[in-house]
This record gives sequence, C-alpha cells and structure tokens, in this order.
Amino acid sequence: MPTGSDPDLADQQRKHWQHTYAGHPRMYGHEPSAPAVHAAAVFAEAGAREVLELGAGHGRDALYFARTGLRVTATDISRSGLDQLQQDAEAQQLTGRLATVAHDARDPLPLAVQSVDGVFAHMLLCMALSTAEISALVGEVARVLRPGGTFVYTVRHTGDAHYGAGTAHGDDIFEHGGFAVHFFSQELVERLAQGWDLDEVHAFEEGGLPRRLWRITQRRPR
Repeated sequence: MPTGSDPDLADQQRKHWQHTYAGHPRMYGHEPSAPAVHAAAVFAEAGAREVLELGAGHGRDALYFARTGLRVTATDISRSGLDQLQQDAEAQQLTGRLATVAHDARDPLPLAVQSVDGVFAHMLLCMALSTAEISALVGEVARVLRPGGTFVYTVRHTGDAHYGAGTAHGDDIFEHGGFAVHFFSQELVERLAQGWDLDEVHAFEEGGLPRRLWRITQRRPR
C-alpha cells in the first residue's frame, strides 16, 4: 500500500482544481450543501462557536456557517476558490466571522492545539490522498479539536458507480474525467474512527450520476 500520494498526481490535481475554480466561478452555486446544513445543526446542538472547514472551495458552506453565527476558518488548496469566498464574505459583511487560509491537506493544519469546536469536510478526504495521508489528516483534526468537539465529513465510497472506473492509481484511488478520487471502504471509516466516538455513518446520494457518499459524524472524547 502506498505510504504517500504520487507527487505528480497531487500536483496535477492541485492545478486542475485551481483551473476549475478559475474557469467556473462559484461552480457549486450559493446554497449550502445538505451535509453542511446537517453539520451546522450538529455544531449548534453542541454549543460550538469556532469551526474549521477543510476543502472549502469557493465557500458556499463556510459562508453558511458564518451566517449561522459561527466563526469559521476556511482552508483550500485553490487560491482562486478562496478569492471567490473572500469576495462573497465581504459582500455579505461576514469578514469578521470568516478567515481563509490556502492549505494543502497533506501538511499540518495551520491551527493551534484544541482551538476549534468543530471541523467539517465535504469530500475533501476522498481527494487524491493516500490512506496514510488521510490518517495523518484525521490525526491533525483530533489535535485542533477541543475535547468533545465534532468532526463531520463526507466521502465517496466503494459502492459508487465510478469505483474501479477510469485510471487506477492504487490505494483505491481512481481518476475519472480529470478528477482523482480515493473511494472509502467501511474498514477505512472504522479505522479512522479509532479513538473517537463514532456517532453516525449516513449513506446518501448527490449529483446526477448520482455520486454515492457517506456522511460520517464522530466526536473527540472529553
């Protein structure tokens, strides 16, 4: 099993997303994703005040979190996506509640220990990351979460129609239409939940294929 992602693939994907957001501004629209609406309710029930979104893109979900009253740090590898997010935050007068940080998910998170109450990631963990890199990222999430903090993330899984299709890169990573996806197995979800309280693994569909995903909610023990 690979211990790290292919540097050429990772660089290609970074450029692909940069060009995608630059060429298709606000490509996902302005309405929040269904997983973000769920996460906001989970965060509110837990009394969260500060949250981190990984892979925020152009920010439809980060902006929604800020509108609900949360303080949000939004990260993404694409500077063009984050520029769109910053523009919309200024237009909606949310800059006091929202900060953007360009960040590669393979690197340590740019936050202090136990500095946020919640973390959200919509399909970031199933990008072109190796299993080892995903495990390291979840470890970083645990580091920055306060005790009792919640991590809500979504991933495409091995029941998806694109699993096994396109160009295989090993480690359950397949590239289709220019986008490389690491498809999650149930075993990987359970492995990433070790040391956490696993609240839910919810299956849902999204998009026209449709894409088949899991929404995972897990909490850092107090």
